[in-house]
Parts: sequence; structure tokens; C-alpha cells
Amino acid sequence: MGQVLMAYTCNIDLARRHLEQAWSIAEPLMNFDDVKFDTASLLAQLHLQTEQSSHAKAMLRRAVELSQNNVYWHCKLLLQLSQIHASDREYSLASDLLAVGAESAEEAGATYLKVLFLLSRAMILMIERKTNDVLALLNSAGQIIDNNIPNPHQKEYLKVFFLVLQVCYYLALGQVKTVKPSLKQLQMSIQTIMAPNWPSDESIFGGNQLEMFVWLPKEQLYVLVYLVTVSHSMMAGYMDKAQKYTEKALTQIEKLKQQEDKSILSVFKVILLEHIVMCRMVMGNRELAIREIAAARDVCLAVPHRNLLKRHSAQLHCLIGLYSMSTSFFEHAERQFLVCVNETTERDLKLFANLNLAIIYLRTKREADLKQILDAVSTENTHTYSSQALMGGFYYVQGLHAFHKSSFHEAKRFLRETLKMANAEDLNRLTSCSLVLLSHVFLSIGNSKESMNMVTPAMQLASKIPDIHVQLWGSAILKDLHRMSKDAQHEKEAYANHVKYSENLIADQRKCVQSAHHELINWFQGNPPVTSNSSLNPAVAVPTTETSTSALQQPQQPTAQFGQFY
Repeated sequence: MGQVLMAYTCNIDLARRHLEQAWSIAEPLMNFDDVKFDTASLLAQLHLQTEQSSHAKAMLRRAVELSQNNVYWHCKLLLQLSQIHASDREYSLASDLLAVGAESAEEAGATYLKVLFLLSRAMILMIERKTNDVLALLNSAGQIIDNNIPNPHQKEYLKVFFLVLQVCYYLALGQVKTVKPSLKQLQMSIQTIMAPNWPSDESIFGGNQLEMFVWLPKEQLYVLVYLVTVSHSMMAGYMDKAQKYTEKALTQIEKLKQQEDKSILSVFKVILLEHIVMCRMVMGNRELAIREIAAARDVCLAVPHRNLLKRHSAQLHCLIGLYSMSTSFFEHAERQFLVCVNETTERDLKLFANLNLAIIYLRTKREADLKQILDAVSTENTHTYSSQALMGGFYYVQGLHAFHKSSFHEAKRFLRETLKMANAEDLNRLTSCSLVLLSHVFLSIGNSKESMNMVTPAMQLASKIPDIHVQLWGSAILKDLHRMSKDAQHEKEAYANHVKYSENLIADQRKCVQSAHHELINWFQGNPPVTSNSSLNPAVAVPTTETSTSALQQPQQPTAQFGQFY
């Protein structure tokens, strides 16, 4: 009765009363495990629905204690309890429970289940940034998958779980080049699983009770592989690819939502939108970006109890900060990044927001604030191994700072460090930004030959990405270089390109300030405002092309888009 009330009514109190009665009767009974532990599991779910996670944990801890002689229920309840601890960011408790689960599975000779526990624990350790422990667990799980899983279908599923973690591990470290073989293998594995002749999940996992566990069903794995591919494409600087895979993933999500609207699909959708928003801004499509930020907000608000909004609020503020920056609303951008820094506990997101704050302080000539933030970032990240992309970005910001102070030798030193890191891992956008700034450094000291050697590959990379901001900056430098060499024809071409890029951005800026969603830049606390698609009057004057025709007026042009290194 409790189960029926939970599934088909909103009468939570009555459902709870029935389940609590069932538990009190079943708890002391022997050989009544299915009813007893099913009741405990349902009660925990009910407590979560009413945001009483401490009650859910207490219920499951008692059930875990009582289920030690029933491996199936013991492992199932351990997984459920560790999931709640992970959701509450109590990662070490979640990790300990998963270690217990791995031992229980090993004692029962359930190798498949043991690997599931090992991989789940690796995922938690990855969130905790325990790099060495993650590698050790992945190596251990990988060897078991290769040598001790006789069922080929279960082996393939475990391989996908393993490869997703491996890809995420490398991407978290900004190792875009290193990850390529693993990503390719993952894409091949998911194609195998999605083939028409592949058996159903029910037939693969329904035979043995200790194999009735699966990380994600294959349809959701399919979306997840698209998601990590989008993440890789964006970090590598392939915006067109990122857009293409995002569209495919979003289509797949909508199909699955029509069949059954699982909450994880909303999580996937928000993460995809967060990625595509950054791609749009790199390409100069900021009006599309703010529309997609509004779409991400809508997905977060649609989830019961605002759970998704709580988890993604800092990211949304960060994205709005990037949008505000790229449309020259620096005060709004600063406040958005500060909210993000205060809300998040994730070190990389905090570093990312702080680096963007540094650029705002650089552009608004707030030297004391800039020094404070650069010193803090330097101190915080000296003893930790951060993402290669983010640390490269940190050197880039220092190079930009040195350039603005006319400390050209120092600027070259920082930018060469950035280039070394970017080239090692094919971080194309970081490479193009560094090259165009180096070109400007050489132009400023009168070395036109070296300036040309830098700006040419920068423009080639920028058109491949495509990154309109580097193209705008590079075309201004090219115009000045051709004027210095008295090459009138090429100077005219560079100027025409510069005007074209500039006009595209100005037209897009007009659309932005007329969009209802532009109002999101004023959201600093609580739930984000709901915005409609009706047009608003322009809030600010739109810059004219005259402000950006000379290369020497342009050092800051692409830096407003720094955030898209991520």
C-alpha cells in the first residue's frame, strides 16, 4: 500500500505511515529479507522526497547493518546510501561505503559487481581530486575487466563505464591530446552496445541476482558519450564539432524524456547547454548564448525541490558573468563571478571565475584588485595539480598583465610558458590567443617580422575554431603590419576583414541588449528570474567600428572571451 501511494498519489504522509508500519513489523523477522529491505529502500526514497536526507541515511544504515548475510540487498543498500552521501557532498563517507561494497562482492565471488563498486569509488575519488588513488583504482578495475569478466556483454558495459571515467579524468586535467585514444575507444564501445543485434539490458543483467546491477542503461550511456565528446571538442577548440554533437545529444535526450522523464536526463541537458553556451560566445553568437543560458535555467527550475538549481547555480552565474563580460557589462560580470566564487566548492570553477575577474580588473584598470587576485590564485595553485588548460590560462592572464604594463620581456616569458602547455595538449584556443598576444607584443617593440610569424598561425587557428574575437584582433594587427610594409592591397583586405568581424559583433550586441533574457545579468541571488521572448529596449549604447580599427587599441578585444578556454 505504501508503494502504491508513493507511485500514484501525492499523499506522502499516508505512504510514510504504511511503510513505517511495514518496517516495524518486518524488522525483527528472519527470512523476510525482500519485504524488509525493500521497505527500508522505499522509506529512504520517501525521506529524500521531503528533503530529509539525514532520516534517509539513518534508515539505510540500519538496513545495511541487518543485511550483512544477504549479499544482494547488502550491496544494493550500500549503493543507495553512498549515492545519498555523494549527493550531499560527503564524498569520503560515500567512498568508504563503496569500499565495503567491493569487499562484500569479492567475498561472494561476484566479480562483475566488485568492478562496479571499484569504478563507482574511482568516480567519487575523482570528484575529491585524489589523483593517485583514482589511477590505482582504474588500473585495478581495468585488469579485472580485461581478464576476469567472462560474459562479453557485461564486459563491454564495464568497459564503457571505465572509459568514461578515464576520459573525464584526462579532461579534468586539461589533457586534450592524451585523452584521444581513450575517447576513440569509448566511441567504438558505445557503437557496439547500440548495435541492433545487441541483447536487451534485461537479458544481460537478469540471470543472476548479483548481476542485476547496471551503472546506466545503454540509452543513457549513449547520451553520456556524446556529452564527453562535446566537452573534448570544446576544450580542443573545435566549436563546430561541439555544436553538432550537442544537437545530436539534445535530440536523443528529448526522445528518452518522452519514454520516461528520468532526472539524470535533465542533468545531462544542463551540462550540454553549459558547454554550448561557451562555444556560442567564442564564435560571437552571444544572443544565442543568453537564450541557451535561459534554457538551462528553465531545466533547473523544472526539477522538483530546485535540486538541480542548487547544484548548477554557481555555473549559471559564471556563464552569465562570461556573457556580461563579452557584452561589456563589466560591473554585472564582476558581481556574477563573485557570486560564483562564493557559491562553489569546486576548485577549478573557482579558479576559472577568478581568472575572468582578473581580466575584468585588468580592463577596468584596477591594479590593486588585480594584484590581490593573481597573488591568491598563485598561492592556491602552487601545491595542487590543476587543469593544464586552466594553468595555461593563468600564465596567459599574467602575460596580458605584463603587456598592459609595457613589460614586454616579462609578457613574452609568460606567453611562451602558455604556448608550451597549450601545444603539448592541442589546446587550440589557448594557442591562438597566446600567439595573437605575442604578435602584439612584437608589434609593440617594432619587430614586425616576428609579429607576422605569430599572427599568421593565430589567424589560421582562429578561422578553424572559429573564434571571431581572435580574428578581430589579428586582422587589426595584420592591417598595421601591412601598412608598415607599405603593402596597400593586403592592408585593405585586413581592414575589410576587421570591419566585417566588428560589424558582426555589433549586430549581435544589438540583438543581445534587445533580448528579454538579457535581464538575467541582474540576477545575483535566490531563484533566477523567468524571462519571456518579448523584446526590450536597448539598455546601452552599442559600440561603433571606429573604436576598434587600430591594432594598438585592441589588446583587450579577445580577452573578454577568456572564459572559453575552459
